Amino acid sequence: MVVNMKGKHLASLHDLTKEEIWQILKTAETLKIKQKTGERHELLYGKTLAMIFQKPSTRTRVSFEVGMKQLGGHALYLSSTDLQLGRGETVGDTGAVLARYCDGIMARVFSHDNIIELCKHSTVPVINGLSDLLHPCQCLADLETILEKKQEFKGLKLAFVGDGNNVCHSLMFGSAKVGMDMTVVCPKGYEPDKQIEKMALEDGLKLEITNDPKGVKGADVIYTDVWASMGKDKEHDDRVKVFKPYQVNEKLVSQAQDDCIVMHCLPAHRGEEITDEVVDGPHSVVLDQAENRNHAQKAVMALLM
Repeated sequence: MVVNMKGKHLASLHDLTKEEIWQILKTAETLKIKQKTGERHELLYGKTLAMIFQKPSTRTRVSFEVGMKQLGGHALYLSSTDLQLGRGETVGDTGAVLARYCDGIMARVFSHDNIIELCKHSTVPVINGLSDLLHPCQCLADLETILEKKQEFKGLKLAFVGDGNNVCHSLMFGSAKVGMDMTVVCPKGYEPDKQIEKMALEDGLKLEITNDPKGVKGADVIYTDVWASMGKDKEHDDRVKVFKPYQVNEKLVSQAQDDCIVMHCLPAHRGEEITDEVVDGPHSVVLDQAENRNHAQKAVMALLM
């Protein structure tokens, strides 16, 4: 079934239906094939995406900017100094004005409230490129990668190892939508947000949260992220001590399924949350995962814009 998503915002995967998630994944698959075979797919010819960056990012900027170029459009990079978002001008006014110039807005911000405000005031689609609460575009690329490697989601166990952060939150929503089980393995006090957990369970997620690293046992997918996200750099040294037993190393991976895949949204702090042997090893799909940011986000932009 084809679902019309034109004009819709992407603030959270919780807001999307299962059918919409599948449509994004199937569109991403099609666009990836077109890109690999050199077939032009300028679905957004003449359109412009405003890219708001309060937080810098290699993968987010390159994947969106290159993606818009491949779709026949143009991406405009706007740093926090260009906009002074929420300081010199309200977030709502920024969204309303950009919507008069551009066909879509992507925002990578600190506060998720900024995403909500942009959605409220913009008359063109707003895409959450990351907030402190959620990272839906990353999760869509992750789901695309898992589907490529495992062919289906039903019966799979995804073990997220580390801080119950924005990536973990979006994976909880994404797993619920596609019918994949999820275990969050984290130190005590670093569990996912309770409200996010409640919403994901309402979406149908089969979830286990444990403080025992052995929670990865039998996992088909092991996923980790940095222990101290951007904005929490002052906590880094303390977090390293707390999270050390949760390092994704060969010993931990050996407890999962023999054909498990290991994922990391990058950039990785090698030797901290993941070892060189694992990130560069036979189970790792981190480069495929990084590439799929491009294809998944192109699907989002094409369907919404």
